[in-house]
Amino acid sequence: MLDLNTKKIKKNAYRVTKVRGETASRVRVPGGLLTAELLPLIQNIAETYGNGRIHLTTRQGFEIPGIKYTDMDAVNALLQPIIDKLEINQEIPGKGYTSAGTRNISACIGSNTCPFATYNTTNFAKKMEKEIFPNDLHFKVAFTGCANDCIKTRMHDFGIIGMTEPQYEKERCMGCQACVKACKKKSVDALSVENYRIVRNTEKCVGCGECVINCPTRAWTRSPETYYRLVIMGRTGKRNPRLAEDFLVWATEDAIIKIIKNTYSFVNNYIDREAPGGKEHIGYIIDRTGFEEYKKWAMEGVELDPRTIVKGPVYWSGIHYD
Repeated sequence: MLDLNTKKIKKNAYRVTKVRGETASRVRVPGGLLTAELLPLIQNIAETYGNGRIHLTTRQGFEIPGIKYTDMDAVNALLQPIIDKLEINQEIPGKGYTSAGTRNISACIGSNTCPFATYNTTNFAKKMEKEIFPNDLHFKVAFTGCANDCIKTRMHDFGIIGMTEPQYEKERCMGCQACVKACKKKSVDALSVENYRIVRNTEKCVGCGECVINCPTRAWTRSPETYYRLVIMGRTGKRNPRLAEDFLVWATEDAIIKIIKNTYSFVNNYIDREAPGGKEHIGYIIDRTGFEEYKKWAMEGVELDPRTIVKGPVYWSGIHYD
């Protein structure tokens, strides 16, 4: 008979599998970006202690199945150079991931590669990783460079969508209206022509940068500051799956980090410890306590940019099975 502590296995970022005596190691890759030199290390674990297979997870990490419970310590030792290279906070070096609640932080490829992205998603994801991991609370955070939302941030507890405030120099504009056409066809139709000048509807603008990309004379440029749209409490699952709703628009990096860290305090205070696995979803806690109570905790000590718009009260729809 196996002496099996499933709580310890899960906390150590291993999965309880359908195969008796076998587990799967989940490798964190904050922001979904790693150097190629780490791939042979992951391959070595899979071939030496796993079944030779590697699963790429929806959260941009690696899952290595087929590992014997008795080999977990050996696998943890092999994970250490990966953890070191990715600069992941660790409670006990050599013991792998000693906390698995906060899921791997995912991100689109960002401004290093994508012309639409307004910021370096990997850098922000890694910065957030430093702030919130390790932690046993079940949080999902995702970053996307622009309003195209390739990473599907609205299916996460927290989604950070890049925004730019378009800067218009009328002297450079030749009246071709390429920006107006692009905004109408590809975005939210926030531009119009008034007295031969381009006018931006600041209430409709989502800061996607289509006007900047499509202007042939650089009459439109990106703002020197990067802003973000923070969407909250999207989720899948059995009961009331729903998309995240806007909470902050034209927010700053510091404000978003503070709000997410405040949410950990909120959850620690209100979580139902008797919930299955002790992992009551944040959204259900907010449903139970009320949005205004959550907002009070989330906004504690947060300094907002003058441009930032705070939405509220926030309501979620989605499918209801209860």
